[in-house]
Amino acid sequence: MEARTLFQNPHLEVRQEKVAIGGTTTTRDWTVVRRKKAVIICPITEEGRFVLIHQARIPVQKWLWEFPAGQVDDSMNPGPELLKATALRELTEESGYKLSAVGELIDLGWYYASPGFTDEQQYLFLARPVRATRDGAQIDTSETIAESREFTPEQLRSMVAENIIQDANTLALFARLCALGLIG
Repeated sequence: MEARTLFQNPHLEVRQEKVAIGGTTTTRDWTVVRRKKAVIICPITEEGRFVLIHQARIPVQKWLWEFPAGQVDDSMNPGPELLKATALRELTEESGYKLSAVGELIDLGWYYASPGFTDEQQYLFLARPVRATRDGAQIDTSETIAESREFTPEQLRSMVAENIIQDANTLALFARLCALGLIG
């Protein structure tokens, strides 16, 4: 494989690659975005409410309701413990909620966010029960999160059905939760 970097910053690398696909000898030129692994967390309160954040997404110029999420900072190939630590950190930083003392963080697997142009893998977690912290969200200055709010399962299902939820991460995690029977 031949590759050259077109752009790079701490979060991603854009590369032009010449690759052979699926064991064939035919090569293709492809522009690929290499990204760090990321986590998405579905927080559920003791009362069974889902916690979503309302975040401005600059590329689409919209405010979107989403599950908390974030990239793994310290490794391109994180192990299970680093993924869990990142999920718990992002949960608290972005939403102002944390896993209760008797709570569980459940690994629900992963998916490719958009395999047509990026190798980014998103790791899905269920955090239950969660409770609000005294300090609230500790939002990084590079993020544009306006608020976090609790929604009933019926409200979340309606938001998905009515196209109010529009980001792939939240939709993928919602689908995984439904497929596993974790949403009543």
